[in-house]
Amino acid sequence: MSQNTLPYPNQPLEPTNPVPGDDPSAGEQRKLAAGRVAVWVVVVAVLGFLALGLGQAFQTQPTDGRAPDFTLELYGGDTINLSDYQGQVVVVNFWASWCNPCRQEAAELEQVWQDYRDRGVVFLGVNYVDSEAAALDYLAEYNITYPNGPDLGTRISDDYSITGVPETFVIDANGEVTFFVAMPLSYEQLSAQIELALAGGQDG
Repeated sequence: MSQNTLPYPNQPLEPTNPVPGDDPSAGEQRKLAAGRVAVWVVVVAVLGFLALGLGQAFQTQPTDGRAPDFTLELYGGDTINLSDYQGQVVVVNFWASWCNPCRQEAAELEQVWQDYRDRGVVFLGVNYVDSEAAALDYLAEYNITYPNGPDLGTRISDDYSITGVPETFVIDANGEVTFFVAMPLSYEQLSAQIELALAGGQDG
C-alpha cells in the first residue's frame, strides 16, 4: 500500500475552487473507498503468503510413500530424472562442501556405491546451496564418482523438505521411500538399508 495513494490528514485532495455543480465530498468518498479496497487486497495477499509459509514450515521429510520426482542437472552437463530409475533402488544424498558432517560420510558413500552399482543400485548426490567450484573440489577430494549436481533454486530440497545436510533417502524399485536419515551414515548403516530395499523389491 503506497502512502502516495492515500489522503493525508488535513491535506486537500480537491481544487480550492471546485467547478460549480461538483461535489467535493463525493470525490473524497470515492478515493476513500478505493483506498479501503486496496488495503483489503494487501491484507488478503499477506494472509495467503502467511498460510503458505506455515504450511511449508510444518512439512516434514518423506519417510515413506512415493518419492517426489525431480530433475537434476549434473556437473558435466547431463540431465537426469529420478523417474528414469524406476525399477532400481536409488540412494539420494543431500550434501554441501561446507558441511563437516558430510565429509565424515563422503568416503563411505563412495565405497557403498562401488560395492552396489553392479546390483543395479543408483546413487544421486544433490549439492545444496554451494558454489560449483567448491562442490567440484569436494567431489575430487573424496574421489566421488556417482552422479552429482546442484540443487538449482533449492527446488529438490524444498520438495523433500530437508532441514540441513547431510540428509539421505533410500528409494526402492517401486519408487517408494524406505529409509530416511538426517545424519552422517556409516558403510554398515547404509548397506543394511540398501539390502532391505533390494529384498523388498524382490518380494514385490
